[in-house]
Amino acid sequence: MTKTLYLMRHGETLFNQQKKIQGWCDSPLTEKGIKQAQIAGNYFKDDAITFDSAYASTSERASDTLEQVTDMPYKRVKGLKEWNFGRFESESESLNPPLPYGDFFAGYGGEEEFQFRERVSETLMDIMKEAGETVLAVSHGAACRQFMRNWAHTSEVDQKERLGNCCILKFEFEHDTFTLIEIINHDFSSLE
Repeated sequence: MTKTLYLMRHGETLFNQQKKIQGWCDSPLTEKGIKQAQIAGNYFKDDAITFDSAYASTSERASDTLEQVTDMPYKRVKGLKEWNFGRFESESESLNPPLPYGDFFAGYGGEEEFQFRERVSETLMDIMKEAGETVLAVSHGAACRQFMRNWAHTSEVDQKERLGNCCILKFEFEHDTFTLIEIINHDFSSLE
């Protein structure tokens, strides 16, 4: 049986607005972030997409986003948390090294890139094995990107596309394999 995973990034936060590194630290959704989540929720409603189960990172910005998308019960899961950036957390994004980050943050108390990728990938594998047919999981930008990279070999979708706030990655899941079907970035120009 083929299942569907909708992996979604949280809405804009205060730290996004202030260009600060978030990682495991947290900041609240902005008014714009709340509206972004509501627009994403309307995407699912307009396309008559309903979920058998829903999951969010334990970070408040992810669970608050999910609560704007659907009012169904959901489970908070630590494995969906963002990359741990160590001592760079809550500092200016201007301190980030050039991409790719690799294991840069591990030298400052954070996670190694492949350790992080494996954590998110194993968590989503476990979720999909136990979940129903259609699943929503709300996570974070780097978490979504690393999961997408982990399964890049199964998909022909352009992996270079930007993953904006509240973007949705649609994956099919069958035989313990994820295939990226579509990247959905919403038009938030009305919120500017």
